[in-house]
Amino acid sequence: MLKRKSLAIVLIAICQLTIIAQEKKFSLSGSIDAYHKTNINAPYETAPGSSFANLPGFALGMANVIVSYEGKKAGFVADLVFGPRGTDAIFASPMYSDTGNIVNQLYAYLNISESVKLTLGNFNTFLGYEVISPIGNFNYSTSYLFSYGPFSHTGLKADFTLSDDWSLMLAVMNPTDATELNPNGKYAMGAQIGYSDQFLNFLYDNGGFEIDYTGGFDITKNFFLGINAAYFNNDDLNIGFGGLALYPQYSINEDFILGLRAEYFKQDTSVDFDPIGTGISESSVFVATLSGNYIVGDLTIIPELRLDSSSDDFFLDNDATPQSSLASFLVAAVYKF
Repeated sequence: MLKRKSLAIVLIAICQLTIIAQEKKFSLSGSIDAYHKTNINAPYETAPGSSFANLPGFALGMANVIVSYEGKKAGFVADLVFGPRGTDAIFASPMYSDTGNIVNQLYAYLNISESVKLTLGNFNTFLGYEVISPIGNFNYSTSYLFSYGPFSHTGLKADFTLSDDWSLMLAVMNPTDATELNPNGKYAMGAQIGYSDQFLNFLYDNGGFEIDYTGGFDITKNFFLGINAAYFNNDDLNIGFGGLALYPQYSINEDFILGLRAEYFKQDTSVDFDPIGTGISESSVFVATLSGNYIVGDLTIIPELRLDSSSDDFFLDNDATPQSSLASFLVAAVYKF
């Protein structure tokens, strides 16, 4: 009888552990990327006014390691980055130093119900079409709309699943890119309305207001069109920008996709986009970026030709004379795991 009872206890314990294992899921994922970039009509070190993929010659992107734990009701995500792309992504951290803050995202979440989820911590922005991780983008270099928009937020957000098609997100956050603390006691407010993978995003932050549309459509089985449009204005700081980017992509076969990013961007401040110090306070730029994605298992090879054409002479030619255009070519390797 005792042996039977002991066996029953062991079987019950095994069943309980199996249930726990099914309810909770621990995972490790991420990516690494590297590239070679050269300018066609400009000096070796010249770069566009957008983020990432700006280093000359053979260069490193980043190593991205994501540890996540998913329970039935709660879980967490720890997203760590190492390398130049990661350092650029978290540049505004108040605790930033020469050693670099490696935290890209760090948050915990709680599922209140099947339709309500609360998230607390640091998470990448909900605005825009492109993201920090290269595995989330088709093009390897990034757009001006991405580069001028916020990268990350720290705060509390609530996601609501309203129906099979409709979703809503509301958030209260620190000022944009303030990761570890709130430096001035002011808070940013965010909202997102989603319908069938089309998203309308809103952000109010430090007297500035941004509205952003991100979406896309499957035109045919092989042809996809992505869209991003945004407008930002801050009268207190006298800055603003707006733009539109289209992302047509065509799947030639299972292994190769060809895509174009056509972007028009206009800004009325010289704070960020003035690499040669012209002092011009209002300018626009049109960017055509032709990229291919050659997929070999978990490895994606990305050849990319990019042309930036500005309304003003923001770039230098090979004779160090200001010019309005920059042509560049790169080949990147992105591996996800």
